[in-house]
Amino acid sequence: MRRLDAGIAVIGDVQFLPGYSVLLTDDPAVESLSELPRGRRMAFLSDMERLGAAVEQACRKLDPAFRRVNLEILGNTTAFLHAHIWPRYDWEPSDFVTGPVWMYPSDLWSDARYALGKRHEAVRRAIAGELIPLAD
Repeated sequence: MRRLDAGIAVIGDVQFLPGYSVLLTDDPAVESLSELPRGRRMAFLSDMERLGAAVEQACRKLDPAFRRVNLEILGNTTAFLHAHIWPRYDWEPSDFVTGPVWMYPSDLWSDARYALGKRHEAVRRAIAGELIPLAD
């Protein structure tokens, strides 16, 4: 979607929660936040906040059931620094709405209905558009 100060904002490859985005480090050799020098660490965290705000603003405009954004840096599976930006909605099943996204059934992650595609272009454009004013 957009190059930021210390990373690259992309839309997620699975969209069962529309607007899911990821901030990728601009240095793929970096595995964790603590490996970055302090200035770059602060820049990455600032980029994460900017992407989170853009997802929040875009998703709030696109879906009145938007509730909040979850920001996560995990790194348990993929060994390079990245942050997950998950929009959360009031329409989520009650069994999952208050827990982490990772508690959703595993079949959702590979379900073709939720694979990133042309039908997600509007949400991708909306998030990218919200990132532009946040650049300053």
